[in-house]
Amino acid sequence: MRSLVQRVKQAKVTVDGDTVGEIGPGLLIFLGIARSDTIKDVDWLVEKIVHLRIFDDSLGRLQHDVRDIGGQLLVVSQFTLYGEVRRGRRPDFVLAAPAAMAEPLYQRFISGCRRILPVESGTFGADMDVSLVNWGPVTLWVETP
Repeated sequence: MRSLVQRVKQAKVTVDGDTVGEIGPGLLIFLGIARSDTIKDVDWLVEKIVHLRIFDDSLGRLQHDVRDIGGQLLVVSQFTLYGEVRRGRRPDFVLAAPAAMAEPLYQRFISGCRRILPVESGTFGADMDVSLVNWGPVTLWVETP
């Protein structure tokens, strides 16, 4: 699994002009799922992301996680994180999991996060518009081992 994690002051995802997920301070997570991913990968990534200490303490050091600041998560499916562009000019998505495999793992990721803190999400497989105010900016690439 691959995720692009952004610390945000606010973020919103809309589908056909309707807001389907919106958060204040917290993390926007773009989540990509590979053909080789398993439930073990999902559970590892949930634990890693919700415990990332990427929020400032009173001295400006990255000491707090999203739970410490009372933050939320916005999770957006993003199969294009597995786009391979080393050859040619058009991305190859052969490593990305097909929707029938990816959606249950995406839903498990959301459920796992919801056991710990508030989570909003995009609509799996939809054409979405995502807006955000990146805080810092702080943007991290988090990938399962």
